[in-house]
Amino acid sequence: MAEGFCLEFDGRNVPACAGQSIAAALTASGIRAFRQTATGRHRGVFCGMGVCQDCLVEIEGFPNRRACMEPALPDLVVKPQPPLPDLLGAGSGHERPRRPVRHLTPDVLVIGTGAGGLSAAIAARKSGGRVLVLDERHVPGGQFYKQTAGDLSRPPVDRQQRTGARLIEAAIRSGAELVPEAEVWGAFNGPVVYSETPQGGLCVRPRALIVATGAYERPRIIPGWDLPGVMTTGAAQTLWRCYRIRPGARIAFAGNGPLNFQVAQEILRGGATVPLIAEAAPHPSRRGRAGLTMAATGPWLTISGLAMLGWLAARGTRIRFDTVLTRIEALDEGLRVHTFSPRFGAAVVEVDALCMNEGFHPQNEILRMLGAEMHYDEEGDQMVPVRSEVMETTLPGVFAVGDCCGLGGAPAAQVEGRIAGRAAACLEEGPPRHAVRAAHTELARHRRFQAALWDLFRAPRQRLEEIDPAALVCRCEEITAKELLTAARRQGFEIGVVKRETRAGMGRCQGRYCSHVLAPFVARCRDRRLTEREFFAPRPPVKPVSVGTLLRAAEKANDGNDVCV
Repeated sequence: MAEGFCLEFDGRNVPACAGQSIAAALTASGIRAFRQTATGRHRGVFCGMGVCQDCLVEIEGFPNRRACMEPALPDLVVKPQPPLPDLLGAGSGHERPRRPVRHLTPDVLVIGTGAGGLSAAIAARKSGGRVLVLDERHVPGGQFYKQTAGDLSRPPVDRQQRTGARLIEAAIRSGAELVPEAEVWGAFNGPVVYSETPQGGLCVRPRALIVATGAYERPRIIPGWDLPGVMTTGAAQTLWRCYRIRPGARIAFAGNGPLNFQVAQEILRGGATVPLIAEAAPHPSRRGRAGLTMAATGPWLTISGLAMLGWLAARGTRIRFDTVLTRIEALDEGLRVHTFSPRFGAAVVEVDALCMNEGFHPQNEILRMLGAEMHYDEEGDQMVPVRSEVMETTLPGVFAVGDCCGLGGAPAAQVEGRIAGRAAACLEEGPPRHAVRAAHTELARHRRFQAALWDLFRAPRQRLEEIDPAALVCRCEEITAKELLTAARRQGFEIGVVKRETRAGMGRCQGRYCSHVLAPFVARCRDRRLTEREFFAPRPPVKPVSVGTLLRAAEKANDGNDVCV
């Protein structure tokens, strides 16, 4: 068993163990509110992967630390973050170590240790390249192959986790250098990639770059979606798979797609109660052709999915198709969740926590920052990079694989990773043609399955004009749908003008949630086709970093030598 200890949160001793995140330790103790906003709202864990920036706390006097990404340590002093933290006096009495900036020149740099990134690293090593892999989490595996990070003596949850463990072990054995807790915050022409780690900054100039940053979850924007206890389904899965912690005893799931069903089953097996799964898509029986395609291209996965639905129903979980969330209210203990269905009408359920997932957005900020050409995929309602048959973008030597290029699933990401890894390590001569053809045959099968899966779960996307006027669309700056609609409807307003007028997209998450309903609305108002220009322009840093980090990077760029600040 992992050794236990306590950290302090708001003057209270909180049990924790080695490998846990601060967010996991607080959640296990029933603490859901971590900070307060400027309007007095409380926030806690939402995305669970460092995207939303809502779980901020003060650690040893330093503010703006993400509880979901920071490790729990013995005797650590953690405080709820106030609306206006004392930035000038931050860390008073705590001297931060002088950390060097290192300059690295691998043959291949891979960003991300999910299915695509690990497969790319292995393939590049087999082709003779010197490979460096960066990932912002302290345990590799990505979002699909989430690995145990707390009590390492616990066995894997299931075959999915075991498969991920074998892939990680293969990447390490291959000789690729894996660097955990590496926050990539900037990418520039060259390519040149800047990252911050606990040991110091990295300035990486690879011969070839493979971006495998995955995706993050689409929420449903409704009144109350920012309440503590409301989180993405992936965040709940991280708590369970990595730390064996349930977000509550009684948990509801809502949204669109298969992840809600999978995680509900995992949580139920962990001892929680799941009274409701609300799915926005119609019942699968109404999508017969999609089901047949799935059965032909992925029979085992199709059978597993059907068995999962029966297993959930047999344990008392109400599964309501064609049902959407309408609002969430805070109770003294827990949440009151409201849903609506044309068939079942309005319904209410009271729970400890609500998990929501309505699909995914690609994490392609690095690709966009570098200037890779993007196009709008209408089927997936997302911007994706233009790629060659070897997964190379329109930028020579820059490759992209996996869900940052559109949701394709882990099996497809692994194939794409193998193709890109070989090509990146052999830039001049390229990979063997027969190997590329064979890989694309396998890739086509995986893509057919994914296309059928999302056809089965097809549901209307939420539009800005359909959102409750009082609902916060921009969580960071607390901008309502009404305020955004008013600004966006003014004659001649572009998304950049809406941003300056309302501050939407200027918060810590940099518009990752609000832009996906705002950009399509602006395009419709202007009667234009949705393109990359309708979205907020990506700017470094793509994740919040300290001013000291930026200064060290600037000094490094100026003198070309290692520096300490």
